[in-house]
Amino acid sequence: MSVASEYLQLQKQSADELVRQHAPLVRRIAYHLMGRLPPSVDVGDLIQAGMIGLLEAARNYVTDRAASFETYAGIRIRGAMLDELRKSDWTPRSVHRKVREMAEVVRQIEIETGADADDAEVMKRLGMSPEEYHAALADAASARLLSLTAPDEGEGAAALEVADPDGLGPAESIEQDGLREALIAAIGSLPEREQLVMSLYYEQELNLKEIGAVLGVTESRVCQIHGQAVVRLRARLAGWRDGGGDLESGGGKPKKTARPSSGAPRR
Repeated sequence: MSVASEYLQLQKQSADELVRQHAPLVRRIAYHLMGRLPPSVDVGDLIQAGMIGLLEAARNYVTDRAASFETYAGIRIRGAMLDELRKSDWTPRSVHRKVREMAEVVRQIEIETGADADDAEVMKRLGMSPEEYHAALADAASARLLSLTAPDEGEGAAALEVADPDGLGPAESIEQDGLREALIAAIGSLPEREQLVMSLYYEQELNLKEIGAVLGVTESRVCQIHGQAVVRLRARLAGWRDGGGDLESGGGKPKKTARPSSGAPRR
């Protein structure tokens, strides 16, 4: 066997060993994500996607990386699962249409008033009862949670969870950077309680029940607040999604720079 062949064989053995050692990590990440997803999502699909991510991580990992393999693999596993979720949209098209309608109404109100759109005004313009509105907010919270800037056809979604830059070309990397900046600005412009829910959900990775305990409200109320934030963000990112590349070109409220508060939430 040549030196090159021996090296490739050792490299393959090393990758196989990394996969065996870190297979439990795939299950941990999958079940952690399942705590924040609808019951219709199959954990087996997430685990399968995660194993592919783990295999790719094992093949591509370089030992002189600053991050440990577990950290590196965790990013790739999670990214593979999120990619699977984006491809497997479990939400009916009617829900997507309703979310778009709500976001457009919110955008128009905020253009006209320069203030956060009020729930009562949104309901009035949509001709919805409080029960219908709250049900629509719950749908908005679960309708492709990972996508706020998807085109109307539901394709090419840009995710809250920004992709791993190692897998992006120069153009895609610039686009992701632009989305990240627009998203940070849009989240910073949300009402304080919506900012807090988004921070606890996406940064601290708490589930709705845990967030409810922090805020002192029910899980269903957290779901409504989350839905309000998703609809408002979609409205305020309209300019970015439509090619304006600027949050304010979407006509939403002016940018704020405040980060979500870690202090006591407002009741």
